[in-house]
Amino acid sequence: MALIKDIYSVTFYENFAQAVAEVHPKFDKKLFIETIYEGDFAQKEWKERMKHTTVVLHQFMPENFPEAISLIDKIIQNLKKNKFTDGNLAFIFFADYIEMYGLEDFKTSAKAFVSITQFISCEFAVRPFILKYKEKMIDEMVKWSLHKNHHVRRLASEGSRPRLPWAMAIPFLKKDPVSILPILENLKNDPSEYVRRSVANNLNDIVKDNPEIVLEIVKKWQGISKETDGIIKHGCRTLLKQGHPEILSHYGLESTNIELSSFEIKTPIVKIGDYLQFQFHLNNKNTDAKTIRLEYAVHYKKSKGHLAKKVFKISEKNYPSNQLIKIERNQSFKIITTRVFHTGNHKLSIIINGTESDTLDFELV
Repeated sequence: MALIKDIYSVTFYENFAQAVAEVHPKFDKKLFIETIYEGDFAQKEWKERMKHTTVVLHQFMPENFPEAISLIDKIIQNLKKNKFTDGNLAFIFFADYIEMYGLEDFKTSAKAFVSITQFISCEFAVRPFILKYKEKMIDEMVKWSLHKNHHVRRLASEGSRPRLPWAMAIPFLKKDPVSILPILENLKNDPSEYVRRSVANNLNDIVKDNPEIVLEIVKKWQGISKETDGIIKHGCRTLLKQGHPEILSHYGLESTNIELSSFEIKTPIVKIGDYLQFQFHLNNKNTDAKTIRLEYAVHYKKSKGHLAKKVFKISEKNYPSNQLIKIERNQSFKIITTRVFHTGNHKLSIIINGTESDTLDFELV
């Protein structure tokens, strides 16, 4: 199976070096590739290779940062002309170049983000600028939220997320996100789903530290459009998983007269690599059809012996009145990079419109 680090291949560097040489006459292709592969390149992981590429490229660029950015713009235009794929992850070193060498040149870097993010996303690179320049950078990002290009508008939202995964945190935005709300306001009805999904993810970040702010936004935005309703629903997914009473009430998700029965774990002993199999019956005993958000929670055993709950959605739909419905599910325990499994006692529960059932035990071996 191909590894992500292998996007930095000999072929990639040869094609890239050729594209650079066509707009940078002083560029030495042979020396560039030799420098890339000096030392322990083969042992480097993806991020290390990306950073290494940034550093090596810098050795071959003008020392003056504005001149270097002007040249990078020309390189990108040539890459496009030569049919290199826009958004190709390999080119994230262009964004990294701004982060590493442009932090003291706000004006040039801000312009560079606008141009480069239209080729490769810059949401990680903009984070140190938010930390350093705070409101000055956020004011610039508010302007980006009105840009004609959807990649730039998305950068305004994605780059300002208080808890962007795999990126450095922005503590002052986690504490008080009010300064980025104008960005989200400008994008709440954006024509691009790519942008709207980022707005929803930003709201979901805010929810984790400031749920009251998002609840106010829900009231303010509800009914503006189908697309905006979709944003707030997806942006409240953490509150829904937590069974937050106010958001459950907002969506009319009540558990009264909904009966859970015959809840059973079919595989009480599960091997790592296999599936947990379970089933239950559901009966809406209300006189009318009822919208039911149906979830289950796995209470994973952690390294120190305590349990940590992870909620998984089954469905959210209308269930008819007085019909006994059987539901079966499998939960994978195949080894993945984002979760470490620990053998021993685990628990499983069913969640109906935010109300959690009693747990059943199963053993992971």
